[in-house]
Amino acid sequence: MILSPSPWWSSIPSLGAALGYALLALHPVRLAAGKLNLLMATVWLLHGVALATNQFGTGAMRFGFAPALSFTAWMVFTLYAIETRLYPQLRARASLVGLGAATVLLALLFPGLPHPAHASRWLPLHGWLGMVSYGLLAAAVLHGWLAQRAEASIRQARAGEITLPLLALERLTFRLVWAAFIMLSATLLAGWWFSEQGLTQGWIWNHKTLFTLLSWLVLALLLWGRLTQGWRGRFAIRMLYAAATLLLLGYVGSHFVLEVILSRA
Repeated sequence: MILSPSPWWSSIPSLGAALGYALLALHPVRLAAGKLNLLMATVWLLHGVALATNQFGTGAMRFGFAPALSFTAWMVFTLYAIETRLYPQLRARASLVGLGAATVLLALLFPGLPHPAHASRWLPLHGWLGMVSYGLLAAAVLHGWLAQRAEASIRQARAGEITLPLLALERLTFRLVWAAFIMLSATLLAGWWFSEQGLTQGWIWNHKTLFTLLSWLVLALLLWGRLTQGWRGRFAIRMLYAAATLLLLGYVGSHFVLEVILSRA
């Protein structure tokens, strides 16, 4: 098990963010509407500081399964906070609160290990593009789940918690899918380019590369089907879930096995 070697004070942002997420869970029962936005902004800032402390607090960049999950949750929370300004009907805070609290504490316990010195200062760009892809695809999955709930409410002719129209949710979902696909394409191209420049030891064909390419292919097929065949509804959402699962297995799954089960970098 790889526990955090950082000084105790570096844990304050993570613990503060986790506490803030717990307070958010009390809304709307005990929090006034005016205080909610301030609390959300504070939690977002503390979570961001926790990520920065994890990445740069020891003077070297860190990568690992838990920081990747924490960054993903922070990105989803960021997009959600922006969208609720445009679509106040969007309701998914309860799910995000649990995800945010769990991942920020997980990254505190498993901060990953510092990467060795890079041949180029641009080489970490490959990793950052990949994590942004994770965040965008996770946000798309969240919206797809909300769309499924809205569709189920319509089929059962009952009033649901999600009052945003189903078509609007689908449009938001596929905008995020397009963004995730573009970023994932950039991630793969960056990895190929760095290997061609000799900055890495080739484009290594391992399970991580395989799962990432499979995820990219599923997303490409989904977007092709959406544009040419009009794919939508449960079939399209299931394809989105499949792409997200493949991408999750590619990096987070492999590093979880290495860092937790095998206890090595």
